[in-house]
Amino acid sequence: MTNTHSNPNIAVILGTTRPTRWGHKPAEWIKDKIIADGRMTADILDLADFDLPMFDEMASNKWMPSKDPKAVKWQETLAQYDGYVFVTAEYNHSISGALKNALDQAFNEWARKPAAVVGYGGVGAARAVEHLRAIAVELRMVNVASAVHIGGGELMKVHPMGGNADASIAEIDAVLAPSAAAMLDELYWWADLLKGARAAEERKAA
Repeated sequence: MTNTHSNPNIAVILGTTRPTRWGHKPAEWIKDKIIADGRMTADILDLADFDLPMFDEMASNKWMPSKDPKAVKWQETLAQYDGYVFVTAEYNHSISGALKNALDQAFNEWARKPAAVVGYGGVGAARAVEHLRAIAVELRMVNVASAVHIGGGELMKVHPMGGNADASIAEIDAVLAPSAAAMLDELYWWADLLKGARAAEERKAA
């Protein structure tokens, strides 16, 4: 049964799988922010480590158990967490196919948990973030309104496209820190609240 007195455990989901991706840098950065904050614990879940097939189950696990062992492993991993931070690039005004597929591979494990976003791209992945939030609603997640958008000139200071492949996110931390703090405040509020609510529901059903 869920322990309501432990800190909420957050999965930072690295939402791209290409070998040339840059998302590991903001993923590590926001994970460190969560841990330094002290109210939550955090791990990075790298989609590249799960090798998920394209969704081909007969139905979502909302309706029947998934059969593919890789999908089941993904679901079992997600179930350990009380909330999620999605680190997403913007691909043609939306999220990556890999992230959409990973979202589709579960249902029950996402539900009644908060979803926060760190987006990066020319406009801070704003359009991808909006698409992701619509998906999160359908998966019964609670959207965290505050987000971190890494875009424009700040992105070019730390991204290979700006000739700064070796730069650290720390170089633009002063710009990003206020939005990160606002996001983590909301993420904690929802994660703690919903964790307690899920535990109360489990007790009632027992």
